[in-house]
Amino acid sequence: MLSVRPKVAELVFQLYGRVLHPELFEIHASRTIDRGGYSASIAITSAGHLLCWRKDGLLLTEVATSANQPLPQKRRLLSFRLQGERSDRMECRGGACYQVCFQLETVAPEVFWTFQQELCAAGIKDGLFHRFESGGRMALGAVSWINLETRSKSLLVQAFHTFPEDLAIVKSQTLFEIP
Repeated sequence: MLSVRPKVAELVFQLYGRVLHPELFEIHASRTIDRGGYSASIAITSAGHLLCWRKDGLLLTEVATSANQPLPQKRRLLSFRLQGERSDRMECRGGACYQVCFQLETVAPEVFWTFQQELCAAGIKDGLFHRFESGGRMALGAVSWINLETRSKSLLVQAFHTFPEDLAIVKSQTLFEIP
C-alpha cells in the first residue's frame, strides 16, 4: 500500500469493468451515493481517487493512481499515463455512457499556491476533501478535492489533486449517464 503521494510522472488513469477492492488503496475520505437507480462510491486515495459506479448489474471503476500500484489486468477497459490532456467516451450496455476528460498541468509556484488555497476554501464548504501532510521540503501538503453533481440520470464527478513537489495539478471530469 502506498503511504505517500507518488511523483506525478508515475500516475496512471484506468477504467475497469469490475470492482477493485478498497483494501488495495490507502483511503483518506469517502462517500457513497444512491440516486435514480444508480449508486456510486467515491474515495480520495494517496495517489488520487477511486470511483465505483453501479447501475442494473453494470459496474465501472475509475482509478487515478500510481503506475507502481499493483492492480489487476482482468477487465481493464482503459489505461492511460496521466500526462497532458486526454478525453475518452465509452458506450455501455443498456444505453449507459461513460465520459472522461483529464489533464495534468504544471504551473508557476504562485499559480499553484493560489489554486491550492482556493481548493482548500472550496473543500471546507462542499464535496469530498483531504489535505495531506507535508512531504518534507514543502511547507504545505498536497490537497485532493472531489465535487459531485448528482441528477436522477447522471453523475458528474470533478476531481482535483495537487502535487506540491512537482507544482502539478491533476484535474479530471467524469460523467456517467443513463438513458
